[in-house]
Amino acid sequence: MVKKKNGLPSSLRRFVRTKGADYLRDPNVSSIGIGYKVAAGKPTNEIAIQFTVRQKVEPEALRALGTALLPETIEVDGVAVPTDVLQRDYKVDFHVVEETVSGVRKTRVDPVVPGVSVGHVRVSAGTFGCVVYDRVDGTPYLLSNWHVLHGPNGALGEDVVQPGVHDDNRTDRNRLGRLVRSHLGAAGDCAIATIEDRRFESEILDLGVSVDKLGEPELGDKVVKSGRTTGVTHGVVRRVDTLVKIDYGPGVGQRQIGCFEIGPDPARPAVDGEISMGGDSGSAWVFKASNGKTGKTLAGLHFAGEAGDSPDEHALACLPGSVFEKLGITLKPPRRPEAPAPAGFDENFLGTPVGVPELGEAARADAVELNGSVVVDYTHFSLAQSRSRRFAFWVAWNIDGGDLKSINRTGIPFVLDPRLPAEFQVGDELYRGNRLDRGHVARRADLLWGPKAVAEKANVDSFFFTNITPQMDDFNQSMRQGLWGRLEDAVLSDVDVDDLKVSVYGGPVFRPDDRVFRGVALPREYWKVIAFSSAGTLKARAFVLTQNLNQLESLELDEFRVFQVRLDEVEQRCGFTFPAALKAADTLVVPESVDERAPLEALTDIQW
Repeated sequence: MVKKKNGLPSSLRRFVRTKGADYLRDPNVSSIGIGYKVAAGKPTNEIAIQFTVRQKVEPEALRALGTALLPETIEVDGVAVPTDVLQRDYKVDFHVVEETVSGVRKTRVDPVVPGVSVGHVRVSAGTFGCVVYDRVDGTPYLLSNWHVLHGPNGALGEDVVQPGVHDDNRTDRNRLGRLVRSHLGAAGDCAIATIEDRRFESEILDLGVSVDKLGEPELGDKVVKSGRTTGVTHGVVRRVDTLVKIDYGPGVGQRQIGCFEIGPDPARPAVDGEISMGGDSGSAWVFKASNGKTGKTLAGLHFAGEAGDSPDEHALACLPGSVFEKLGITLKPPRRPEAPAPAGFDENFLGTPVGVPELGEAARADAVELNGSVVVDYTHFSLAQSRSRRFAFWVAWNIDGGDLKSINRTGIPFVLDPRLPAEFQVGDELYRGNRLDRGHVARRADLLWGPKAVAEKANVDSFFFTNITPQMDDFNQSMRQGLWGRLEDAVLSDVDVDDLKVSVYGGPVFRPDDRVFRGVALPREYWKVIAFSSAGTLKARAFVLTQNLNQLESLELDEFRVFQVRLDEVEQRCGFTFPAALKAADTLVVPESVDERAPLEALTDIQW
């Protein structure tokens, strides 16, 4: 008899991993693993090589099932190890999503957290297991199953939504990110996706912990999970080093998955006895301490439960070490080099000195000061912040078009600038539960240049709320096919710009009749000035996004237009003065009568 002493003998683990697949060729055998031998329906303290079969019948009936009698013992490294045969079958936990009372788990949440509904756009629904990070570059991802984030009809790069389509089929509204990597095989049923369109938190819903290390389950370990359908349920590890055979349906067929098995914890029974149901796939099983408290060690990734006619309640989970190795992920991001201090807007960036706008008397009295200055510096941009309106008067930024980097925005949260008083900034309270988007004034993509560490710092800096203004959710798309958001790209592509360097100024127009929403006056006009050198000559061009150059009668989004204007017209609207060199570079000639001005219909209408 083999008994458990300081873990399982390595010979048993090696036997299952090297010989287990041979036994799974039997059509009636659904898994092989290591567990305590069961006698009279109760586990003993004897370790056995444990088989599960889809149908348990008398020996004379085996031939009709196309199966053979399993041996009573198997010799492993010269030791006769007893076997055990149980009747069980398995299915992945998404084919049938049970209908239960809807709650936060099945709704769109921001920030998104582990334990809620998620899925590929063509998969019904599964569970967001935990936050993980790329082992090389530290990109944050969500971890779940292959059959949740990929599925038989999916492909890498396709969209993942939260909640899953079974819970809410508005896929455009609910897009969360894209499928990055996946695996379905001996290492597990696992996949990762980016978290692009929302913030995230790593604490698992209703468990109150964030996993920070990987563990290896042993027989008798107590575990807990938080799943989309059954919520928080408790279990006991009862089979380890298990190889299970599961049918993933048309186009995929049967696959062998390495895993371990979990049974109900009699001390913490689940509602209706179900520790997992359809829709729980992808949830994280976490080890519990001896005192019953939930720990921070990941035990496994839930992916399957018993088939409908199985007489026994149980769940299956992938081994975390195998999953993390296969997907190239970690629970803690790798340390990155210290980012440099922000240098702010470079007034000499174009070779000809151009400064920043000078606030008028009223605006100067309303400006937030940092270290005695109204100019607040970030990486590649600077701004002046209004105390009363809580948005920037102006933002000025530099673009090096020849050195732009492609850096992912995934997982970067919008945050208040801790250097400035919070009461002078508009935060997330304005944007929750409505059509308002957090719109960057200095475009994130414009700032991603220079050495990698600098570009990454600029990427993060762009998400401070001081650089954000409220915009309708289809703002840029409705502005003449995104014309407003493409002005910077247009000058770099349509003009012979010296060294591909551009300086841009932009911000909202504060008007006394701006509509107030949630205590915040929403700007209804925006301005932008683009400065560049061409053949050694400094040029500046100004634009205003408004409903009409001389009136604002409504807030109908489709009435907004982009006009090309002179810099002094922006000054009149905003209460500040541009540097003399910049104003001298504005050579645009426009009709004096605003009624004769035509809005820009396309980028080709711009007079550079």
